[in-house]
Amino acid sequence: MNPIIKYFHGEKAESYIFMMIGVVALAMALYFLFALKTSFWKGVAVPFILVALLEFVIGYTIVTRSPKDIARVETYLQEAPKSIKTIEIPRMEKVMKNFVVYRYVEIALIILGIILMYCSMQDTFWRGLGLGLFIQASIVLCLDFFAERRGHSYVLYLQELIEKI
Repeated sequence: MNPIIKYFHGEKAESYIFMMIGVVALAMALYFLFALKTSFWKGVAVPFILVALLEFVIGYTIVTRSPKDIARVETYLQEAPKSIKTIEIPRMEKVMKNFVVYRYVEIALIILGIILMYCSMQDTFWRGLGLGLFIQASIVLCLDFFAERRGHSYVLYLQELIEKI
């Protein structure tokens, strides 16, 4: 498969997973809020709702953008190959730098979640909030790991491609 199409199809497939996780997390949060109703479960629900909305919006944005991205990069390749070097590689370098920032934020949220979980041995709102942060940030960190790895391979392909041009 064409590495450009492979990259964007992988991005799109992971975005569907991101959206699905967001929908499941939102459903779970609503269950925590309206069926379980304790302060602990309300605490878990807060990050589940917030991160679920982000997961769904980001996932949806990437799913709808991917076909346009494929067309854009294929056009660069066919009509203006130097645009790969001047536009696409710098765009991807920025994306890759953003993954580093995301990783640090996600790790910080995981640590904050652990701290909140162990500050109290009672099932309080804050302990629930910590558990919710820990779970959601861990999931997003895992998904971003695969996205970053895929992006790295794509950048290497683009760099090899411009050497041939």
